[in-house]
Amino acid sequence: MNEKERAVLDLIRANPYLSQQEMADALSMSRPSLANIISGLIKQGKISGRAYILPEEKEIICIGGANIDRKFHLIEQTQLGTSNPASMSVSVGGVARNIGENLGRLNHHVRLLTVAGNDSDWDVIDRESSAYMDVSDVGQLIGKSTGSYSAVLDPTGELVIALANMEIYDFLTPDYLEGKSRIISNASMIIIDLNCPKESVDYIKNLANQKGNPLVIIPVSSPKMNRMPSDLNGVTWFVCNRDEAETYTGLTIDNEEDWKKAVQKLLAFGAENVVVTSGSRGIMAASAGSEPIRFPAIENVHVEDVTGAGDAFVSGLLHGHLIGASLEENVRMGLLNAAKTLECSYTVRPELTRDLLKKELEELQ
Repeated sequence: MNEKERAVLDLIRANPYLSQQEMADALSMSRPSLANIISGLIKQGKISGRAYILPEEKEIICIGGANIDRKFHLIEQTQLGTSNPASMSVSVGGVARNIGENLGRLNHHVRLLTVAGNDSDWDVIDRESSAYMDVSDVGQLIGKSTGSYSAVLDPTGELVIALANMEIYDFLTPDYLEGKSRIISNASMIIIDLNCPKESVDYIKNLANQKGNPLVIIPVSSPKMNRMPSDLNGVTWFVCNRDEAETYTGLTIDNEEDWKKAVQKLLAFGAENVVVTSGSRGIMAASAGSEPIRFPAIENVHVEDVTGAGDAFVSGLLHGHLIGASLEENVRMGLLNAAKTLECSYTVRPELTRDLLKKELEELQ
């Protein structure tokens, strides 16, 4: 599209019921010129129907966390009760947001649904995210703080203490989501993380089941597994780590046989596809009706930063699903994207594209 076509589309998005003359006046052009542009947009399929209604594009809806991550790197060993010299790095994070950026870089249409403060932290997240996902439906709450995670690391990189300010997500309620139900119902896939309250997870699961949307549930930690639904009926993908699987299934995973049993039990809860990760041991995955398969982690990976690797795995896996790949191909895309993310200092690797991931996968094989 050229600049004039984009301007007309932006105006229609803002108010699809403007007359042609009103649009022509707003854009300082003649009505016949505007009519020609609109005719061209209709032929291109960019607009349709009465009142120039924009056809809705199937989107991936990511629901959950969008945080500011701050890391304080101590220059010397920790001394309590006094000031400690440190350097600081700031990045954007949040499970739903990270997955959204990965999938956006892989050329999928993504929309983020979350809540945030009306503050400078959200401005940073907005600036870093909006090129890869639509953030126009994020609810900004006056007087509340955007989610943040602050970690203090000693000179060896070990965690000393971490502070998580996540109370904003208490406002990610079913009422907020119900206001977005038309958008959610039209999704090509719904991804929700467990930063959301339990009642919101249940609401999304029920809505996805009613509308037939593919649904993905991603835990964020073992303590938040109490936000899981009572079963996984209608869940297309459930991806968790070993600790989270133990918490939800009540099983102890000490060996490979236990690992397989955990995957099988999760499938028995109703999920179509299950993945249980275990760090350097790789992953165990299965689809309903099939035996679990263990996939080893990619070897000889230089770990620069572990932040975001799990979200990169989920994104590669789901990208494979969305383009119609097999379970094995999905998992390999996930493992590869995670390995490449481990090797860089960014939460989402900036060089990621659909073509690059395809090339990297061909080279791996």
